[in-house]
Amino acid sequence: MWYRWSRVVQHRPWPAAIGGLALLLVLASPVLSLRLGFSDEGNYPADTTTRKAYDLLAQGFGPGFNGPLLVASDGVTGQPDVIDEVTAALSADPGVAAVIPVVAPGSPITLWQVLPTTAPQDEATDRLVHHLRDDVIDPIEARAGVDLPLTGIVASNIDFADFMARRMPLFFAGVLSLSFLLLLSVFRSVLVPLKAVIVNLLSIGAAYGVVTAVFQWGWAKELVGIGQGGPIEAWVPMMMFAIVFGLSMDYEVFLLSRMREEYDRTGDNATAVADGLASTARVITAAAAIMVFVFGSFLLESDRSIKLFGVGLATAVLLDATVVRMLLVPALMELLGKVNWWLPAWLDRIIPRLEIERAPSPGGHHPVTPPGA
Repeated sequence: MWYRWSRVVQHRPWPAAIGGLALLLVLASPVLSLRLGFSDEGNYPADTTTRKAYDLLAQGFGPGFNGPLLVASDGVTGQPDVIDEVTAALSADPGVAAVIPVVAPGSPITLWQVLPTTAPQDEATDRLVHHLRDDVIDPIEARAGVDLPLTGIVASNIDFADFMARRMPLFFAGVLSLSFLLLLSVFRSVLVPLKAVIVNLLSIGAAYGVVTAVFQWGWAKELVGIGQGGPIEAWVPMMMFAIVFGLSMDYEVFLLSRMREEYDRTGDNATAVADGLASTARVITAAAAIMVFVFGSFLLESDRSIKLFGVGLATAVLLDATVVRMLLVPALMELLGKVNWWLPAWLDRIIPRLEIERAPSPGGHHPVTPPGA
C-alpha cells in the first residue's frame, strides 16, 4: 500500500507538495499572534468554584484585583516626601486603578500595592508593567537615589515570559544548525538536511498555530475543557520544540537512511524514494500513533498547561508522520531528483564521514571488535 501511495505522490508531485505546504502554513498562521505568559484561575471552566470566585472578585473590586503589582523599598520610611511622590506618580497613571502604600511601624520597608485597571492576563497589563518601570519609577529612583523594584507574581511572570521570548530564537538557531550539520555528515547531501530542517520547522510551527488557536484564541475550548483563552505558557514552546524536533528527526533519519541505501544500490532516485517509503512507513506511522495517543491522554488532566502541552505534542507528531513524511518528503524528493544527493567535492573532503550503521565486511558480516580493544 505504501509503495503504491509513494508512486501516486511521485506521479503528481507538484499538487502534493503545494497542498502539503499550504496546509502547514495555514495551520501555522495563528503563531504570528502567539503571546507568552501564564494562565491563572480565570482560565478555569466557568462552572468551577475557582472560576466563580475569580469572576466575583473581578466584578466587585476590579479586574486588576486578581493580579496586584508590588513596589517595595528599603530605606524611604523616613522620607515621607518620597513616599508621597511615589504614591502620587503611580496613582496618576491611567492604567492604575488604586495605589495602597503600606508602612509598617518600626520597619524600614515600605510597600505599595498597585491595582491595575486590567486583568493579569491582558496584554495591557504587560505594557503597564514596562511603562511603570521605565517612565514612572526610574525617574523617581534617579532623583531620590532610592531603589524601587516593581515585582509581584504578575510582574515576575511577565519578566519570565520576556526572558524566554528573547532566548527562544537562539535556542532554535542552535538546534537547527547542529541538526543540519549532523544530517549533512550522515547523508552526504546539502539539500536533504536543508529540506529536513525546513519541513520539520513547518510541522512544529503548525503545532504552535493549533495551540495558539485553541488555548489563546479560545477556539474549541469546550472540547479540551478550558474556560477561556489566555497567553501560552512561557515554557511550553521551548519544551515542545526540543521534544518534537527530536521525534521528527528520528522519523526523518529512519526514512532517509533507507532511501539513501536504495539510491546507493540502484542509482535511481524515484525507485529509492518509493522503496524507502514502503519499507519504513508502517513503522513510522505505528510509532507516531502510539505517541499521539500518549500525548493525547494529557487532555484527561485538569491543569491547563498540561492540556496545552499534550495538544501541541500530539498535533506536531500527527502532522509530522502524515503530512510531512508521507506527503511532503516523497513529493519534494521526486521534484529534486538526483539533486537530492548532491554534495560539492570540497565540502565532501572537509566534513567528517558518519555512518548510521557500521559498514559490512567484504564477506557480508559486520566486523567484530577484538576483546579488550
